[in-house]
Amino acid sequence: MLHPSIGAFNIVEIEIEMSRQGNKLQTAAINFLFIRSLSSEATRYLQSTATSFTTGNSASRRISGRRSAMASPSPSTPSPSSAASASTAVSRGAFDFCGLATVTPPPPPKLSPEQLKQCTEALSFFKKKVKNTGTIAQEFSRLQVMRSPKNDTMRRCIVALDDANINKNRYIDVLPYDDTRVVLNAPSDSKDQGNGYINASFVTVGPTGKVSQFIATQGPLPETFDDFWQMIYQYRCPVIVMLTHFDNAKMAGKCADYFKSEKGQGQFGNINVITKSTVVTTSSLVLRCLELQQNNASEPPVPVLHIEYPDWPDHGVPRSTVAVREILRRLYHVPSDVGPIVVHCSAGIGRTGTYCAVHNTIQRILLSDTSSLDLVKTISDFRFQRIGMVQTPDQFLFCYQAIIDELEELSVRSNQ
Repeated sequence: MLHPSIGAFNIVEIEIEMSRQGNKLQTAAINFLFIRSLSSEATRYLQSTATSFTTGNSASRRISGRRSAMASPSPSTPSPSSAASASTAVSRGAFDFCGLATVTPPPPPKLSPEQLKQCTEALSFFKKKVKNTGTIAQEFSRLQVMRSPKNDTMRRCIVALDDANINKNRYIDVLPYDDTRVVLNAPSDSKDQGNGYINASFVTVGPTGKVSQFIATQGPLPETFDDFWQMIYQYRCPVIVMLTHFDNAKMAGKCADYFKSEKGQGQFGNINVITKSTVVTTSSLVLRCLELQQNNASEPPVPVLHIEYPDWPDHGVPRSTVAVREILRRLYHVPSDVGPIVVHCSAGIGRTGTYCAVHNTIQRILLSDTSSLDLVKTISDFRFQRIGMVQTPDQFLFCYQAIIDELEELSVRSNQ
């Protein structure tokens, strides 16, 4: 389809010419399309190029019993954090995660003079950058150019394409890489040792033990509920951030109700999930304090904070950064070494990647990590760990807006 302002040039022809003629033509074309994207048909073009392989929407075919021609058996791949469940069970014991489930978010941390300096400098840097729409356009273009070819990507997703696992994926084009996927332990009484598959990936950027590690995952399917809760229990995940709404339509829905939120209690495999309390904030966050108890286990229940933000539109962005920053405001207080924070939307890449980028960037700024100012590098690193993180131009720009708003508030509060 032609955009009126593009005249006789076909969109595909422009893309081909951009790749042939290098940076000069590429920059001019992308700048034009990016600027128009916020209010014209170019939005749909850029969103389609942003998600030409990793769509994760209704246009991306939902897998329904179809076997992949690329599927082949593969042994389980060691996870980069396979020891997390053993190392975090002790350190998390003294922290009250459910104490964060309050109507009013806790105040942000008081900054040291060095942290305040870093915030001020980063704020100035990001504000200058967003004033130039062309610069942001070029950055998003760079992200798209750096994407791995489809064939290379598929070679990194062998386990996800195994016949035994193919129907555990919500979308055929959003698969975890073998080297960063979350590996589940087989239950001791299970005859099926399998390969411990779940469509979930470990993602993080920055110094280990000082920044949050995330598990980015798809919205659970009814057939993967048990796997999801096994993952939460096995890796002692303290927080689940849900950036979508519940929808019980199995085929068309974005996320089924994976813990029977209305009933207050559900049994998933050998794990019992109990909703102890529910709080709704003025910014539309739904905060739930959950307890997980393994059947016949002697250990005490495992507390989990569940944060639902149902108003974030699929492939879009919220009208304000307030709710997203309120999530971050609560998670400031979660120690970075207690276990990975689970973040999901529907596909586990667009809204999920956007939140992770904001959270991680703010953390690293407070650690005086100057590389945190390179948002393109951060998202590129995330994409190397999970396909397609941060999908659209609007989501990319929202990252900047949320980071700027949070840095401003941190600076103001620290100066009071």
